[in-house]
Amino acid sequence: MSDATSDLPRWRGGWLNRLVARPGFQSWASRFPLTRGQARKDGAALFDLVQGFVQSQVLMALVELDIFRRLRAGPLTAERLGQATDVPVDRMTVLLQAAAALRLLKRDRSGRYRLARKGAALMGVPGLEAMIRHHKAFYADLADPVGLLRGPERTQLSEFWPYVFGARGEIDQSVAETYSDLMAQSQRLVAEDTLRLVSLKGVQRLLDVGGGTGAFLEAAGRTAPELNLMLFDLPQVVPQAQARFDDAGLGSRATVHAGSFRDDPLPEGADAISLIRVLYDHSDQTVRALLVSVYRALPDGGRLIISEPMGGGAAPDAAGDVYFAFYTLAMQTGKARSAEEISDLCREAGFVGLRSPRPQRNYVTRVVVAQKPSSIT
Repeated sequence: MSDATSDLPRWRGGWLNRLVARPGFQSWASRFPLTRGQARKDGAALFDLVQGFVQSQVLMALVELDIFRRLRAGPLTAERLGQATDVPVDRMTVLLQAAAALRLLKRDRSGRYRLARKGAALMGVPGLEAMIRHHKAFYADLADPVGLLRGPERTQLSEFWPYVFGARGEIDQSVAETYSDLMAQSQRLVAEDTLRLVSLKGVQRLLDVGGGTGAFLEAAGRTAPELNLMLFDLPQVVPQAQARFDDAGLGSRATVHAGSFRDDPLPEGADAISLIRVLYDHSDQTVRALLVSVYRALPDGGRLIISEPMGGGAAPDAAGDVYFAFYTLAMQTGKARSAEEISDLCREAGFVGLRSPRPQRNYVTRVVVAQKPSSIT
């Protein structure tokens, strides 16, 4: 058999799937006492997939109309929210009822709406609202998923983020600032999970390549008070990075280097190098060249830390193999690689001691760590 169940016994694979796929069987299974629970569960899960895009658009509308923030001070009626947002009350009611059904809001007995726990939590996730707002371009590309899979000449998301393609002086400053601000906001969670999984014990100087405005290095510097910090990124973000370090009281421990890892050698002197959400933005060819540059810049025994969203490989993962895989397709560069694929690329560059700790929140990030051999044998 050529389908995904080919490794199962015949009676559990093709035969069973053919039976389950029959409409008559589904009707029977939804009534039979021993199967109706699973049949209803499967049906509800399938309907969630069908309506998933509508749910994401409901969330987009809630964020764009600032509904969560408007309700932060207390419950409001649909009429009050409609007046504040210039949305007719009957249509605002549709939106608020949808939000309550998604457990983002709660409706009280008087008909007013207030934040539910999940809605309040959304505001507490750094950068999440900004990430939702920028999804308009991504959703536009997903309007024709088959066309996206076939490889269009241009996508809206790639035009939204030209910064990632590695250009230098021609990048508009406002584009660089928008990209860097969005990445810095969401970088807090990535830094938090990465630093829980990776020990910086024994590291004297950490170089963050493609480090943007320095959000990860700031978190690392606070975690390890004796750590010296180095940042390498395009000239457009250097001033913001230096300002961040100065404001955080890290200016005396941090040095910022301007350049492109595509064209310039990496600064030397660090005994550990981090690549935080860098590889998945680029092709295998670019990644191979970057890993070789990292290897050269590290001393013998130096460490490499890679942290970014990753696919699940042999065990497909909903975050890496759905959201981030299609996001990188729409970006038209890079891909969501599995930890195994990244490890193979690292070995190809000469690294050893590859390991990937179990992620705390795989939808935030996964980590691969490696080491340059202490001596060549």
